Amino acid sequence: MAIVIELKKNGTENSASLIRRFSRRVQESGIIQRVKGKRYEDRPQSKLAQKASALKRIGRRREIERLKKLGKAI
Repeated sequence: MAIVIELKKNGTENSASLIRRFSRRVQESGIIQRVKGKRYEDRPQSKLAQKASALKRIGRRREIERLKKLGKAI
């Protein structure tokens, strides 16, 4: 989705105020926030990594259950 921001210089407007108006429009549109958010977006995990993390979770749960039965964990 592309957002086009177009401004035209008013008759008596100087370049500095035109740039200020443009930068305000860009900030209001949220383009910069979206780009910064995508900069650190993680790629999806591979199937092997998903399985490994699931097995690790299951192992931790079993260990907690075991410690609860022994009375060593809350």
